[in-house]
Amino acid sequence: MDLLTAMRIFIRVVERGNMSAAARDLGIGQPAVSERIERLEAHLGTRLLRRHTRRMSLTSAGTLFYERSKSAVAAAEHALAIVNPTNSLHGTLRIAAPYGAGEALLMPALIKLQAEYPDLQIELILNDLVTDPVTEGVDISLRLGEMGEGYYIARQLGRVGRLLVASPAYLHRHGSPGSPAELVRHAFARVAGLFMNNHVALIAPDKSLLSVPVKITFSTSHWRPLHTVLLAGSAIGVLQSPVCRQDIAQGNLVPVLPDYVVPPFNAYLLYPPANIISAETRICAAFLENELRASLADLAA
Repeated sequence: MDLLTAMRIFIRVVERGNMSAAARDLGIGQPAVSERIERLEAHLGTRLLRRHTRRMSLTSAGTLFYERSKSAVAAAEHALAIVNPTNSLHGTLRIAAPYGAGEALLMPALIKLQAEYPDLQIELILNDLVTDPVTEGVDISLRLGEMGEGYYIARQLGRVGRLLVASPAYLHRHGSPGSPAELVRHAFARVAGLFMNNHVALIAPDKSLLSVPVKITFSTSHWRPLHTVLLAGSAIGVLQSPVCRQDIAQGNLVPVLPDYVVPPFNAYLLYPPANIISAETRICAAFLENELRASLADLAA
């Protein structure tokens, strides 16, 4: 049997949690995936997976084989890249990112990446959860905020600024707050999960950190409805700088309390440790790291 191919399939099944999802990723039928796993188990003489109704779990032998398979496949891909250097990457890159930064910051970098490597297939998964690239079936993850514990490499890219903004129409109707204490008199819109205690953090000109009460009138799970509400003149709110920079330049939105700073998010690129990362993922991670660092530096300038 083609052991290396079987190991690749096994890795994808483990990371996706079921054979159907792995089959979709690999572009083959679910019966073919099941048959490869059964042949692999027969070849090894041991059970690797416990089949449950909706998901699968690893046996102790499967856990060990998964870890070794990741290392072996990465080593094989690295060896092939050395003896057959090429300017083309093949296969699928699965990358996870938060909504705002993924759309406004990461997408331009991904377009450049695919232009550089046109045979590369990119699958972008947008969500605001921390996605571990080792355990959750992605190759690379762009994340904002402080990173917790995980079996991954976290490369800090810079900071994503956040701005307190409103439309000129809103400020014309309601006036512009002259101090942080006046914010509570205004309608405030947010992305769900932020400012949960009805307070917004601001860094004062003297660098002290303030916790300022606000009156939440609109909450959404995605930045785009928030953006629409702010452009419509319905509230004041906080947006990441990549998604509102153009609106500010065009005068559609203006900074509120410009002497006060909303604490920025740290931005990280997460990818598997060196012993299990593939050569393709390593190349893509290096490319994206350079592009994203440059973009964040431009935004901070």
